Amino acid sequence: MSKTKITTQPFSDFIPALKITDQFTVYERKEFARKTVPYNRRDFYKVSLTLSTGKLYYADKAVNIDRPALIFSNPRVPYAWEGICESQEGFFCLFSEDFLRGNNRDLNLQDTPLFKIGTDPVFFVDHAQLVYISGIFQNMLREFNSDYVYKLDLLRNHLNLLLHEALKMQPSVNYFKPQNALVRVASLFLELLERQFPVDTPQYQLKLRTANDYALHLSVHVNYLNRAVKEVTGKTTTEHLTERMVMEAKALLLHTDWSINDIAYSLGYEYPTYFNNFFKKQTGVTPSSLRQPNLV
Repeated sequence: MSKTKITTQPFSDFIPALKITDQFTVYERKEFARKTVPYNRRDFYKVSLTLSTGKLYYADKAVNIDRPALIFSNPRVPYAWEGICESQEGFFCLFSEDFLRGNNRDLNLQDTPLFKIGTDPVFFVDHAQLVYISGIFQNMLREFNSDYVYKLDLLRNHLNLLLHEALKMQPSVNYFKPQNALVRVASLFLELLERQFPVDTPQYQLKLRTANDYALHLSVHVNYLNRAVKEVTGKTTTEHLTERMVMEAKALLLHTDWSINDIAYSLGYEYPTYFNNFFKKQTGVTPSSLRQPNLV
C-alpha cells in the first residue's frame, strides 16, 4: 500500500504574534483580516465571538460556523479556522490560566466545563446574547487601553462575566467529518508530538507519552488514531513515539550536563532504571556509554 506523504502544519486561527501582555489581551477580529494565520500563542486560552462565516476544524470533525458564535479554545487541543468570507468581524481575547486564576490557586481550567478536553466548545448565540456579549468585549477593549491602575482586575471580572454567560447556554453543534479526516488526524498527531520537544529544562516533564495521551488531546478513540497514523505514514504511533523519544534522549545525553536521572525524569520515566532499559533496548548501548567523556 502506498503511503500518503504528509508534513506537519501549524494550527491556524486569528492569533496575533505581537502586542500581547504576559497575562491577557483583547482584539477586534477585523484587525487580522487574513483568512488564516499561524496559531503562535499555544500557551494561551482563547474566547472568540465571531460574526463571520467559516469552518472550524478539529482532528476528525469540523463544524460550519454560519451565524454568530462564541468559541472556546484550549491550547492543548489543536484546531484550525477557515474563513469563508473576506471580512472577519467580532472579537477575541487571549489569557493565561494564571490571569483567570487570580487568588483562586485551586482553579484548573483543563477541568472546567468550557475548556475541558472532549467538551463542545461552540455556542451559537441569539440576538439578545449577541448584544450582551459584544458589550462585554467592548468593555474589555476600553479598559485594556485605559490607564486605570487596577485594569487587570477589572478585565478579569469582565472575562468571568463572559464565562458565566456561556455556562448558562447549551452547545448546539452539528459536526461533520471532513473527507481528509485520517490525514488530518495523523498530521495533528505528528504536530502534537513535535510540540513536546525540545526538552529544555530538567524540571520539565513530558506531558504526552502514550498513544492514549495523544488520542485524548485529539478527542478521538485511540484505535482510530492508531489506524490513521498507520494508514497515512506507514508507521505505528508507538514507532513514532519511540523514535522521537530516542532522538531527544540522545540529544540530551550528548549536549547537556544533566544527570541521567534528570534526563530520565524529563522524559517521563519515574525510575532511571526504566529509562536505561528502554534506551539500551532501542540503541544497543547504555545512556552512560553514549555520553561525551567530559560529561560522564
